[in-house]
This record gives sequence, C-alpha cells and structure tokens, in this order.
Amino acid sequence: MVAVVVARTGRQLQRYNDHRRVVVGCIPYRLKGCIKALGIDNALEVLVISAQRKGKGMLFPKGGWELDEKIQDAALRETIEEAGVSGTIECELGKWCFKSKGNDAYYEGHMFPLFVTEQLDQWPEKDIRERHWVSAAKAKESCQYSWMREALDLLVTRLESTI
Repeated sequence: MVAVVVARTGRQLQRYNDHRRVVVGCIPYRLKGCIKALGIDNALEVLVISAQRKGKGMLFPKGGWELDEKIQDAALRETIEEAGVSGTIECELGKWCFKSKGNDAYYEGHMFPLFVTEQLDQWPEKDIRERHWVSAAKAKESCQYSWMREALDLLVTRLESTI
C-alpha cells in the first residue's frame, strides 16, 4: 500500500508571535555507524534540500506552524512535504528570530532533530526540490541560513555528548 501525502496550502491558519510568522522545521539525520567508533564527522549524515528558488543554496525543511497543530506535528509535516522523510522527532534545538532574505519580514524559527526511519519515494514537493544526504560539515558549507547552521551545531554537540 502506498500512502499519499498532500501538502497544506494557504496561510489562513498560520501562527504569528509579535507580528513575526512562526516557522518550524527539522534537521533530518541518520547515523552510518557508532559515533564513538567512527567519530561524529564520519558517522553523522544530515539531509538538506534545495531552496524553491533556484540558485539559493541548500537548507533544512521548514515551514509555517498552523493553529490546529502541535509544534512537533507541524515540524514533521513540513519535513514530509518538503524532504519526503519521516522518523522520530527529538527535543527542540532552540528558537531563533531572523529576518527574511527575500523581504523585510521577520520570523521566529524553531528547529528539531529528526532521526530518520523512513524515506519516501513520492512526496508533495518532489518535483520542485532536490534532497541530498551530506556530512554536517558539508551542510554547514551549503546552508544559506545562519540560524540553521547554529541549530546544526547544537545537534552535533548534543549527539557528541551522548558518547
């Protein structure tokens, strides 16, 4: 049986905090082996996706948190819609306030680690995004948002502290 995932559209249900649109997302990751044995650089892979606007680099999946959702549910939904992966959401990495690169709007962003257990062949944004498993170092190099790079640093620190 194949599950069909349909992306939400519109912004009628979007959350705002002090006139800042609230967005949530995930850093999808997997481990190629034991961190203690291989080291974090060799064991950890993260999934980055292409921006919708061509030539705007890579990023982690994120999008609006809607009024009828729990924050973790919204982060997982956005990750399935944009990156086509699912898994186990872990404790929030943090909250960042940032200015949009495309306009003068300000946002509040929340990021969660997502330990990936399923990679879909079909997902809502498959035709408009590329996805790539890369090292944390490569993700930091290619990610266009400083707040997402900071969230990745927190994930790496958290994973290293578990060994």
